[in-house]
Parts: sequence; structure tokens; C-alpha cells
Amino acid sequence: MDPATLVGIGLAMGLFGGMLGIGGSLIMIPAMVFFYGENQHLYQSASMICNFCVAIASLLAHHKADALVPAVLWRMIPLAVLGILAGVALSNISFFSGRNSYLLARLFGGYLAAVAVYNALRLFRPPMPSINGSDPRAYQTPLLKIFSAGIGLITGLAAGLLGIGAGSVATPMQQFFLRLPLKRAMSNSASVIVGIAWIGAVYKTVTLPSHGIAMSESLIIAAYIIPTALIGGFLGGHLMHLMPRQIVRGFFIAVCVAGAWKLLTVAPAG
Repeated sequence: MDPATLVGIGLAMGLFGGMLGIGGSLIMIPAMVFFYGENQHLYQSASMICNFCVAIASLLAHHKADALVPAVLWRMIPLAVLGILAGVALSNISFFSGRNSYLLARLFGGYLAAVAVYNALRLFRPPMPSINGSDPRAYQTPLLKIFSAGIGLITGLAAGLLGIGAGSVATPMQQFFLRLPLKRAMSNSASVIVGIAWIGAVYKTVTLPSHGIAMSESLIIAAYIIPTALIGGFLGGHLMHLMPRQIVRGFFIAVCVAGAWKLLTVAPAG
């Protein structure tokens, strides 16, 4: 793999991942498929390692902007941990092994297409009624506690199964079920990624040999991508709080459409 290409992918995934609160896999995995062909288990392992680093960089900006909602995060993260462990285990079953690993890419692409449609429908609508999130008491009702935990579980499951940061899962769900504003939902998503991505990365990486892939391959990819991804994540996290809501959503839709197209058309390796 060409180091210059990996460095460029890192910068792009960091910038868009930090700006959109998505961890960067929506950029990294389709880009890896585009340049190097399908190898989903390897890319998922490397992307979860990178997601953790990108999310840390962007989380610093979100914290500085006081955009996090701790009352929600304390319920999302524990269930997200359980979800990501279950998701990685599911991704390693025989149905997704060997040449069938491309099915994980197709599954990811289908989800991205659905997310793009959902956000496109909302692009020119007035914002949904939202709760600012600055008052912790706003999320102490039994129903919202259950919603927060459920979002965490689904987010973790998607992250482990598809190797994504899962901001594309957690962000719209927080908006819909918890009525969080877009930027607060994206900031929370970055925090969840920091809490769970490293767990998924360790689990997925140590199981790579069962798919005939050396663990070192994932680590080498991550080593090239992480430095520029950190720079991009820091810049992207700041840009998110400077750009208008519609522009942030427009970028999000464009990333989802591009990723969906590539992954839905991917061919089996070999």
C-alpha cells in the first residue's frame, strides 16, 4: 500500500470525521476499497483504531464549545460497550468469512444510503423541536433514560458489525428520540466513539488471523493514517462549530452518498 495515499486518506477522514462527528470510517473504508479493493475485515480493524484517535482530537473541540450532554452520555456509553463487543463477534461469524466479507461492505453501503435519504428529506425542513441539553434535569425522565441506553446499544452494535465510528447511527437517533440539536448530537457521538472504539479495535484486531490476515497489517495502515487524521480531526471539530447547520448536514449527506455508492457496488476480493 502506498504511504502517500494512506496519508491523504488520513487527512480526509480526520477532517470530515471531526466536522461531522462520525469517527471517519465513512471516508476511510470506501477510500480503502476504492484504492486497494475489498478486504473488509482488515479495513474494519484499522478504521476502529483510527476512529479512536480522530474522535479524541475532535472531542477536545466539542468540549471547549461546551456541546456535550453528560446526562445522556452516562447512559449511552455503557450499553455501547456491550453493543460493540456483540457487533464484532457477529462480524466474525462464518457467514461473513472468506469471499463473503464483501457482504459487510454491502450492508454498510445500504445503511449509508438510508442515512443519506433521511438527512436529505430533512435538509430544507425547519429544525425539529429540540431540547438544548444544557440542563441535566432534562434527561432524567424514565423514558429518556431508556432511549439514551437503547441508542448506545444500537450504536455499539453497528460500530462493531460494520467497523464504523457509528456517529451516523447515534447522531440521527439522538435528534429524533432525545430532541438534541444537531451539533450537540454530533458532539455526543464523538464522545461515544472515544469510549468504545478502542475496545472494538482490540477485539477485531486480535481476531484477524482467523480470517487469514496478520494483525500487523492493520497496525501498519493505522500508523500511516493516524498522524494526519489527528490533524484533520482537530480542524474538523472546530469547523463544525463555525459552520451553519445546513452546510454541516449537506456535507454529511454528500459523504454518505459517496460511501454508499462505492460500498454497494463492491465486488468480492480475489
